Amino acid sequence: MTTAEIAPPPERFNFARHLMALNAHRSGKTALIDEAGTLTYGQLADRVQRCSAALKALGLQREERVLLLMHDSSDWVVSFLGALHAGVVPVCVNTLLTAKDYAYMLADSRARAALVSGALLPALQEALASGGHSLRQIIVSRAQVALPDGACDLGELLDAQAPGDGTDTHADEPAFWLYSSGSTGNPKGTVHTQANLYWTAELYGKGVLGLREDDVVFSAAKLFFAYGLGNGLSFPLSVGASVVLMAERPTPQATFKRMVDHQPTVFYGAPTGYGGMLASPDLPARSQVRLRLCSSAGEALPRDIGERWTAHFGCEIIDGIGSTEMLHIFLSNRPGDVRYGTTGKPVPGYEVQLRDEDGSVITGHNQIGDLYIQGPSAALMYWNNRAKSRDTFQGLWTKSGDKYVRDPDGYYTYAGRNDDMLKVSGIYVSPFEVEATLVQHPAVLEAAVIGKNDDEGLTKTKAFVVLKNGWNATEAELQAFVKERLAPYKYPRFIEFVSELPKTATGKIQRFKLRDIETQRLFGRH
Repeated sequence: MTTAEIAPPPERFNFARHLMALNAHRSGKTALIDEAGTLTYGQLADRVQRCSAALKALGLQREERVLLLMHDSSDWVVSFLGALHAGVVPVCVNTLLTAKDYAYMLADSRARAALVSGALLPALQEALASGGHSLRQIIVSRAQVALPDGACDLGELLDAQAPGDGTDTHADEPAFWLYSSGSTGNPKGTVHTQANLYWTAELYGKGVLGLREDDVVFSAAKLFFAYGLGNGLSFPLSVGASVVLMAERPTPQATFKRMVDHQPTVFYGAPTGYGGMLASPDLPARSQVRLRLCSSAGEALPRDIGERWTAHFGCEIIDGIGSTEMLHIFLSNRPGDVRYGTTGKPVPGYEVQLRDEDGSVITGHNQIGDLYIQGPSAALMYWNNRAKSRDTFQGLWTKSGDKYVRDPDGYYTYAGRNDDMLKVSGIYVSPFEVEATLVQHPAVLEAAVIGKNDDEGLTKTKAFVVLKNGWNATEAELQAFVKERLAPYKYPRFIEFVSELPKTATGKIQRFKLRDIETQRLFGRH
């Protein structure tokens, strides 16, 4: 299936209205399942329209931003679609970040309201205390304590509001933001359109995964990720499937519980999660689950993990690569055509190129090149960041920042990142941020952070640390120090104390030399 074979959305297009029209005949079917219960498609449509009207009644105008800081739940879906329906722009943010991160995003987006889970309200309040924001309204989902002055309860707000007609939006209108991390500087607000959700659902959700109305889907990747947003919202709701949503962290035990209790037919995860589940003594038997298909993204899937998973459960893991900038997966294996150890072939509707250091297109095979993508779901821009927008969004093409190799059969294999960014458990980690935190410790003189592959081929964070003369510190002490100051997933899993770091003549740390050392050790040559 290609873009030429799919009818494009009309010029006047609203994705929330589109979903409601698709599912108007399924009003009694279960759409969402979470810890609080279920919502049918009819109930979902009603609550989305009420949310849309409520946001307008609170004074929010078209294209104004609202921060969406929620754990996965039916309220997340209602809030996201309600904002789209109203022409208000939800800014979906990672629930694992710090108050400092949220303060930056509030100021950068100039969000006028925040939709927040009760459990995350303290982090939002701490962020607001630093000032510099434009927020005037807090709406709390499933509050656990008394609400602060001026805040309102989402459930009560929706119950009191009559459904609204929504807003007549343009297909190319800014619809929502996702923040994308970079190797340096602050996160970048990536601006997506109403139509981009349509294209990823058509080209990948239907075209590659072949999702069906009778599927029950469950994503360990959260809705605030581009990957999770497709998995748990736009893809299944575009075919009338049912979605299992989980607020808690996707530990093996929590994931197994949903697999057994709700019997999903399609599961979406990341390689680290699959590895952890295979290593768990609680791994369910094949007879206990109903999986027909699994998906993986976020980092390259090691061949061994894919093969062991298929041997145990009898279903394939469809590994692919997407990005925040392209919204979802554009290069992927396919059901019935899985070659573990590769990322597969271009998703129909997308074109990819490998380019050399001079920018010339590589037409041969087995040569490492920079990956560029052309497709209909590319973001409009990075908010307030023209230089990086122009560097990434180059006419019809989007630069991924990844290096790949294409074999003679047309399969692509991951070869690393263009910059020093790391992907740990499917989430980008900036080595510079971790290093800057480590050197705040009184015993640390210098630090350099790289990725280190574990025995299963998964990337973990490793820090090389130079201590000040006369000072001592332990690995556990420095790890705890970082955990207290950054999001927990960013702390270095390994720390090696060294006397000096390799540097250029100008004093720049040469991380590639540290990576070379680790590679040599891995193969027993150092």
